[in-house]
Amino acid sequence: MRSPLALLPLLAAFALPTAAHASEDEQLWTTANATVKLSDHWRLSQEIVARFSDDRNGLYEIESNTLLGYKLSKKVTVWAGYTHDPQYAGGDFTVMEHRGRQQVTFDNIAKIGPVSVSARMRMEERWREGVDGTAWRLRPYVKLTMPFSEGGKTALVLSHESFFDLNKTNFQRVQGEERMRNLIAITTPVAKNVNAEIGYLHQHGFRPHSDDSNDNVASVSLSFSF
Repeated sequence: MRSPLALLPLLAAFALPTAAHASEDEQLWTTANATVKLSDHWRLSQEIVARFSDDRNGLYEIESNTLLGYKLSKKVTVWAGYTHDPQYAGGDFTVMEHRGRQQVTFDNIAKIGPVSVSARMRMEERWREGVDGTAWRLRPYVKLTMPFSEGGKTALVLSHESFFDLNKTNFQRVQGEERMRNLIAITTPVAKNVNAEIGYLHQHGFRPHSDDSNDNVASVSLSFSF
């Protein structure tokens, strides 16, 4: 079988959309996620994401996502919950965002040779304190996972997520595709029930009346399952 490393140039090209004019930023995203099995059907998930930016002089967001999930089948789970999202500039608090979140996840729904395909459809409703309006957006996501060896748990991961804004508000100003995220990463177990994922994420933002944005992100995450 062809080594997964031989595919890295192709995956890197996929992750870097071409933009003739775009602003650039270097970022670091750190994530910790814990999923608890409450019963055969019910799951509880808690995720914390801290984001740091050169352009914003350090910490600019701490996203806390709490979700309750119900497994409809081995491969399909429906989730609903709340996102608490304080935002910062140079570490100083600027605005509080609250989100309702609903999603359906499809785990290992297809197999292409050694590659497993998973997907998710997420809906969010967003509110900001002191700002009028409810912002609605849809976030389709797809992930490919390819083990480095047959039956191995260390794998190459490639994912894509698009953000489609469904309306405009004072803080959501693009109607249609507002950004995309493409990730190339390695995932591997580091302890019992603990997985680490380290990779590169490229976030491209679409700005109708100014230059597009490109964020080059070092992504590090730990996932715990109980």
